Amino acid sequence: MSDKETKPQVFISFFRFRKNKFWAFKQMLLGPVALSKQSNLTFFKFLGTGGGAGFSLRPDFGTYAILTVWRSPIAFDRFQKENTYWQSYLSKASKVRTLGLIPVHSHGLWSGVNPFEPFQVPTYPITEERVAVLTRATLHWNRLISFWRAVPKAAKTIETAKGVLFYKGVGEWPWIQQATVSIWESFQAVNQFAYQHKGHAEIVRKTRQQKWYKEDLFSRFVVYSDTEFQELN
Repeated sequence: MSDKETKPQVFISFFRFRKNKFWAFKQMLLGPVALSKQSNLTFFKFLGTGGGAGFSLRPDFGTYAILTVWRSPIAFDRFQKENTYWQSYLSKASKVRTLGLIPVHSHGLWSGVNPFEPFQVPTYPITEERVAVLTRATLHWNRLISFWRAVPKAAKTIETAKGVLFYKGVGEWPWIQQATVSIWESFQAVNQFAYQHKGHAEIVRKTRQQKWYKEDLFSRFVVYSDTEFQELN
């Protein structure tokens, strides 16, 4: 995919902390205030992450993620270089990895809106670039136990999936508002997992039959850029 066709307007940054972990935890509440008046930013979320291999009842207090959606990629570049809050966040973290994503398909809602729909490419691009999937849901209170009983099995299904390169459980609130971010070799690998993996199909069937979710979102992206994890401090 060439620069002339489209550029990313969705960015997910994963931050790891060797120290300053309590400061990072507080940003789940303080961060949204700092970004609320940022121009050209159409949507953002501060996200905690799951422990273990990525899906766990136990939070990972050393890793956090920030999802941002911009009117243009230039706006994000400027924000990274000039915003004092972002610079402060970088100064506290030990590592950062930022994914630049191009939405190609998104359906459902997140906090009452579909933040990726205005930017999505009408058809799947034929490309050898890696792809990413983001799923997000708010659980019904009376379905929490059923959901978390299924989590170990869900973790095993993605661990053994062919073509998955990275996955991490994320969320706004532990145990209630859950999301996953995963990177795959291709959309073909995603489709094989989604539609042919028996374990995954069983979990999807349960979510529908038992109506686990109050709100959910499913989105696919092309990974336009990936910094991998870079040492900061």
